[in-house]
Amino acid sequence: MNAVKNKVNLIGRLGVQPEFVSLESGRKLARFTLATNENYRNKNGEWQSITQWHTINAWGKLAELVQTLLTKGQEIFVEGRLVNQSYENKSGEKRFTTVVEISEFLLLMPKSVKQS
Repeated sequence: MNAVKNKVNLIGRLGVQPEFVSLESGRKLARFTLATNENYRNKNGEWQSITQWHTINAWGKLAELVQTLLTKGQEIFVEGRLVNQSYENKSGEKRFTTVVEISEFLLLMPKSVKQS
């Protein structure tokens, strides 16, 4: 079982224009949300759709590529790993979230295609 890895592949559309942050260390971060859709038939045979939202982080050179190539609404494929994070909100409560840190992405719909 040593071949089990933390790996995730998603195909979806960017929900927002990516945000970019340059840290004091000089490291760059690009963050955006990705919407994935699943279609299924319910018990009555009617088609239903579920949209899942994923927070995506890209670091370093990949963040620079995100900044250059990606815009809100584009369809992309991403590959990466799940990372659990914790933080304290303004009330001092500890919160947990899971993000996808990507190692690569592929444009499925180029910028030149008009967004609908």
